[in-house]
Amino acid sequence: MINKSLEKGDSQPILTILQSKFGLRVTPECAKAYFRNLSEAKNLKNTQGSNESIWIKLVMKRMYDYYYNVETEEGTCDAPEGVVPKTSWLTGEEIQNIVGQVTADYNREQLWLANENLIVRLQARARGFLVRRNYQERKAYLQNQEPSAIKIQAFWKGFKQRKNYVDRLKVLQGNVAAIVKIQSWVKMWLVRRAYRKRLQYFKDHNDQIVKIQAFLRANKAREDYRTLIGAENPPLTVLRKFAYLLDQSDLDFQEELEVTRLREEVVTKIRSNQQLEKDLNLMDIKIGLLVKNRITLQDVVLHSKKLNKKSKSQLEEMVMVDKQGIKGLSKERRKKLEAYQHLFYLLQTNPTYLAKLIFQMPQNKSTKFMDTVIFTLYNYASNQREEYLLLKLFKTALEEEITSKVDQIQDIVTGNPTVIKMVVSFNRGARGQNTLRQLLAPVVKEIMDDKSLVINTSPVDVYKSWVNQLEMQTGEASKLPYDVTTEQALTHTEVVNKLESSIQSLRAVTDKVLTSIFSSLNMMPYGMRYIAKVLKSSLHEKFPDATEDELLKIVGNLLYYRYMNPAIVAPDGFDIIDMTAGGQIHPDQRRNLGCVAKVLQHAASNKLFEGESEHLSSMNTYLSQTYQKFRNFFQAACDVPEPEEKFNIDEYSDMVTLSKPVIYISIEEIINTHSLLLEHQDAIATETNDLLNELLEGLGPVPDIESFLGEGAVDPNDPNKESTLNQLAKTEISLSLTSKYELREGEDQDLKSLMIKTKRLIVDVIRTQPGDTLLEILETPATAQQESENLKLVEKRAILDSKTPEKMKHSQSIFEDGQLPIEQKKRKIQRNLRTLEQAGLVSSATKYQEIINEIAKDIRNQRRYRHHRKAELVKLQQTLNALNSKTAFYEEQINYYNTYIKTCLDNLTRKNSRRSIKLDGKEEVKGSKKLKQTSIKYTAARLHEKGVILEIEDLQTNQFKNVMFDITPGEEVGDFEIKAKFLGVEMEKVQLHFQDLLQMQYEGVAVMKMFDKAKVNVNLLIFLLNKKFYGK
Repeated sequence: MINKSLEKGDSQPILTILQSKFGLRVTPECAKAYFRNLSEAKNLKNTQGSNESIWIKLVMKRMYDYYYNVETEEGTCDAPEGVVPKTSWLTGEEIQNIVGQVTADYNREQLWLANENLIVRLQARARGFLVRRNYQERKAYLQNQEPSAIKIQAFWKGFKQRKNYVDRLKVLQGNVAAIVKIQSWVKMWLVRRAYRKRLQYFKDHNDQIVKIQAFLRANKAREDYRTLIGAENPPLTVLRKFAYLLDQSDLDFQEELEVTRLREEVVTKIRSNQQLEKDLNLMDIKIGLLVKNRITLQDVVLHSKKLNKKSKSQLEEMVMVDKQGIKGLSKERRKKLEAYQHLFYLLQTNPTYLAKLIFQMPQNKSTKFMDTVIFTLYNYASNQREEYLLLKLFKTALEEEITSKVDQIQDIVTGNPTVIKMVVSFNRGARGQNTLRQLLAPVVKEIMDDKSLVINTSPVDVYKSWVNQLEMQTGEASKLPYDVTTEQALTHTEVVNKLESSIQSLRAVTDKVLTSIFSSLNMMPYGMRYIAKVLKSSLHEKFPDATEDELLKIVGNLLYYRYMNPAIVAPDGFDIIDMTAGGQIHPDQRRNLGCVAKVLQHAASNKLFEGESEHLSSMNTYLSQTYQKFRNFFQAACDVPEPEEKFNIDEYSDMVTLSKPVIYISIEEIINTHSLLLEHQDAIATETNDLLNELLEGLGPVPDIESFLGEGAVDPNDPNKESTLNQLAKTEISLSLTSKYELREGEDQDLKSLMIKTKRLIVDVIRTQPGDTLLEILETPATAQQESENLKLVEKRAILDSKTPEKMKHSQSIFEDGQLPIEQKKRKIQRNLRTLEQAGLVSSATKYQEIINEIAKDIRNQRRYRHHRKAELVKLQQTLNALNSKTAFYEEQINYYNTYIKTCLDNLTRKNSRRSIKLDGKEEVKGSKKLKQTSIKYTAARLHEKGVILEIEDLQTNQFKNVMFDITPGEEVGDFEIKAKFLGVEMEKVQLHFQDLLQMQYEGVAVMKMFDKAKVNVNLLIFLLNKKFYGK
C-alpha cells in the first residue's frame, strides 16, 4: 500500500497505513517528511533495476521465501519461473527504518529547540575557550618576540622622525627672517588680546573680585586665628597680627566702670535686703508672740520703727559712706587700710585659711561668720573671678569637713554639715533664686492653678472628709466613728477609691515635676553641680568601699532634698511664686505640693513606702523606676568641668585684668575677722614663715572701732557715744584688694610679675619690628622707621593713660617700661629672659617659644574676658532688677505690718483708755512689768530620759547625772545660751537660735551635734523650748 501510494504520489494515506498496517508510532507533523523520504528512497531503488517483474520476494521469519504479486495480490511460497523479483519497492523493514529515522530527527530537533539557550551558552563557552586559547598563544608568541618587535618599531619610527625633521629643518632654514617676523607679530597680538580680555573680565566682575578678595583675606585671618588658639606653639608672625587685641579701648574702660558700679549696687542691695529679711522675720516672731501675749506691744512698735528707718535710709547711708571709702578716712588710717587690703586679698585667693578657720569656731558662730564675712569677701560671687574663688573655698572646706568631721557616710544625710548648709544657702540666695524660679516656677504654678486638683494620701484625712461630706449631703449626724486608725479607714471602699484616685493624680503631677527637673539640668547652677562632684569624689576617697548607689544617694540628698525640695514644699518662702503682702497659699495647694515633694524625696533616695505608708505601696514600682531616672540625672549633674576650665582662670588672671578686685565690707566685719584670725592663728597658719603670720604681725593687735576710725570720729562727750560707735561699726567701706608681694622696682624675686613685664615689652617690640623668631628680632638692630613707629605707639599710649581712671591704671614701673625706646626695650627683654631661663620658665634652645605661647594665651583670654564682661553686664542688670523687685516686696510687707500694728493700737485704745503708748517706745504702759527671763537647768540624765539628748561622746550614760545644762534666754527673741557644766565646772557654752532649729526641723534634720560632742534630737529640743519658754 505504501509503495502504491508513493507511485501515485498520494501522501494522504501514508500516516494511516503506517499506523494500521505497520503499527508504528508516527508524528502527524512529520507526514510530509515521511512521504518525502520514502519517495526519495523508492526513487533510489528504481534506478537500480528496470527489468523487474510484478512479484515481490519476501523473507518470512528470516527462513522462508514468500512471493507476492502486487497486481493480482496472490502469494506463493514457490518461486515463479522466470520471474525476477521486484526490487524497486520498499520493504517493510526499510519503511520502518525511514519512518523511525524521520521521527527521531524530528524529536531531536524539538529537543534542540527546547534547550536552545543551553546550547547557545555551550557554544559560547566553547568559542570563548577557543578564542582565549588563540589569544594566549598569540600573546605568548608576542611576549617571546617582544625585543625583536620593539627593535623593529623603534627603527622604523626613528627613520620616519629623522626624515620629517630633516625636511622641516630645511624649510625653516630657508625662511628664518620671515618666521621671526611672523612669530613676533603673533605673540604681540596674542598678549594684547589676552590682556584686554582679562582687563575687561576684571571690570565686568569687579564686585565679585572684591568679595573673593575679602573672603580670602578673612579666610587667611581665620586660619591665623585658629593657629593662634589651637596650635601648641603658634609662630611669631601669627602672634604679631593679633597683638593689637591686648590694647585697651575707651569702650573697655567704660564697660569696666559700669561693671564695677553695678557690682557695687548689687552687693549693697543684697546686704540691704538680707538685713530687711532678717528684720522682717524677727517682726513675724514678735507679732506671733504678741498674739500669744508673750511680749508687750511696745516691743513690736519699737522694732517697727527700726524696720521703717532701715527700709528708707539704710541703702542711701551705705552707698554714701562707701563712696567716701578710703578717702573719707584720716590719712594716718590709710596705711592700716592698705594692710587690710593685703590681708583680705590673701584670704580671698588662698582658701585654706578660711576653710580651717570655719572649723575652729563653734557651729553657730561659724554660720554667722560665713553668712556675713565670707560672702562679703567674695562679693556674693558677683563675677566669674569671685565665683571661682568662692567655689575653691567651698571645695577646700568641704574636703576638710569630710576628712575631719564625717565618720560614717550617712553623717552627711543625718547631720547638718556646715559647708553643705552654706553652699545650699548661697545657691538659694540672691544668686540662685532666679535659677530655682526658672526651674520650678512654671510647673509649681500649674499645680497651684489647678483648682480641681486635690491630692490627699492620708487614709484618716480622706475618711474624715468623706464622713463630713455624707453629713452635709444627708443633713444628719453620721453613725460612723469620727476618730479611726489608718487600718480602720482603709476598710471602707469609698476611702480606698478616693485614695487610689489621689494616687493616680499624684503620679501625673509628679511626672510633670520630674520632666521639668530632668529637662533643666543645664539651668542648675554650676556651683551646685561642682560641689556635688566634689562631694562624690571626696566621699569615695574616704570611703572607697561605698557603692555608686550610696554615693549618688548622698548627691541626691544635696541636689534634690536640700536644694529643690524646700522650694517645692514652700514656694512662697523661696520666691518661686509671686505673693502679695499678707497673701497665703491655700492648705489644699500646700498639701498637693507636699505630697509631690514626698514622692520625689522617696524616689531620689530609693526609699519605698513601707510601715506607716504601707497604703501607698502600689507606688513602689513607680518609685523604683523614678529612682533610676534620678540616678542618671545625678550622674549627669556631677559631670562638669573644673572651675579653671569653666571660668578660664589661672595664676596670671589677676595680673592681666583691667581693674583690681574690690569688696564692700563693714568696719565691724573687718575687726571681727582680724580678731578671729589672731585667736586661731596657730591652727590656720602653722608655719612660722607663713604669709598670713607676716601680715598679721604687720597689722598688730585688733583695733577698736574708735581707734580704727581715728581720733575725732566720735565726740567723747556724746551721751550716746556707745550707740554711735555701734552704728559707725556698720559703716561699709570699699577695699581694693592687692597682693603685698607684687614685684617692686629693682626686685626680681617675683617671677610671675617679671613674666608679665617681659611679655608687655615683647608685644611692644614685635608690633614695630618684624621677624620670624624672637631671637632674630632681639639680635637685629631697629631701623629709624621702626623707632618712629615705636614713638607713635608710646604717644598713643600716653594719651590713653591720661584718660584712664586712677584705679584702673597699671603700676608706675610698667608705664615707664612702655615709654622706653625700642633698643632699650630689647635690652631689658634680654636681661629678663636670662632671669626667667635661670628659673626654668623659658629656654633659649626653643628660641623662647614658651613666652610666645604665654602671650598667645593672654590674647585668647582677653577676648574671652571681653565676652564674659558683656555677659556679666547683662547678668548684673538682671540681678539688680530682681533685687529691686524683692526690695519693693519687702517694703510692701513693711506697710502691711505697719497697718497691722496701727490696728492693734487702735483696738488697744478702745479697750483701755487709761493706757498710753507712744510710738517712740519711751513710755511704758502703766502697771506693766518687764518679762523676767529665767533660765532652766537640767542634768544630762534628765534630758536623756526626755529623749532630748541621745548620746555624749566619750561619756557613759551612768555619768550623765554629773553633767548639767543651763538654758538661758537671750536678749533677742528666739536666742538661747546653753552652758554645759561637769561636776559644777563650766566647760563650754553655745549660742542657739530658735530659727535655726525650726529650719533644721523644716529640712528634716532629726539629729544635730552640740558642743561637737552631744547628739541632740532636734524635734524634742524644740518641744522643750516651746513648753518651758513659750508655754506651748
